[in-house]
Amino acid sequence: MIIYPAIDLRKGRCVRLRQGLAEEETVFADDPLEAAERWAAEGAEWLHVVNLDGALGEAGAANLAALERILSSIALPVQFGGGVRTVDDVRRLIDLGVRRVILGTVAVRQPEVVAEALARHGEEAIAVGIDARDGRVAIHGWTDTTEIAAVDLGRRMAGLGVCHAIYTDVARDGMLSGVNVSATAALARKTGLKVIASGGVASLEDICALKAQESAGIEGVIIGMALYRGHIALPDALRVAKGEE
Repeated sequence: MIIYPAIDLRKGRCVRLRQGLAEEETVFADDPLEAAERWAAEGAEWLHVVNLDGALGEAGAANLAALERILSSIALPVQFGGGVRTVDDVRRLIDLGVRRVILGTVAVRQPEVVAEALARHGEEAIAVGIDARDGRVAIHGWTDTTEIAAVDLGRRMAGLGVCHAIYTDVARDGMLSGVNVSATAALARKTGLKVIASGGVASLEDICALKAQESAGIEGVIIGMALYRGHIALPDALRVAKGEE
């Protein structure tokens, strides 16, 4: 199982939000490269980077500049999402050096974009973000909740050839309230997707619980607030994820 330290970008800084709310922001680094260097030094195998401004429909130019600095300075694969709306957006990010691009809102509104991105770049380069509130898919930076069940969206995406999905329980994100293991495992089992858990990770017990469901199709977990607040040490999380303790 892969641990993905989260670097959420807003106005060029590394921040964390509570439940995706812009007014519930905590800044952890003015220069996100500092966070990237820290996680790389502590043994991270991947980085999960999000353009929060893009997800909220804003330009996010400062965030893209921060992404470029990370890509040029850190020798780790980067998974990136937030505001990716077109096949050209995907191409530009891959040309920059992003290893895997996350498609969220567009997967709901324009699934043909997902299909074309897969055809051009392959299944390993694309992931779908399935963000849910009470089991229903949330889009546009989680500001709108649809009537689409998370599992139904997952099945549609799997039908297009998607391999990787990131499942976020919106109500838990940034709350340190514990990850939704059962919903994450159910999504993996019912869709056949390789699912990365996100939202609410609070302790090593969460990592252990997800690791126990690895055979269901859980392939990784994104950790944000728990790392930045010191509730989890990255080296410890990596050992648990590898089954070393």
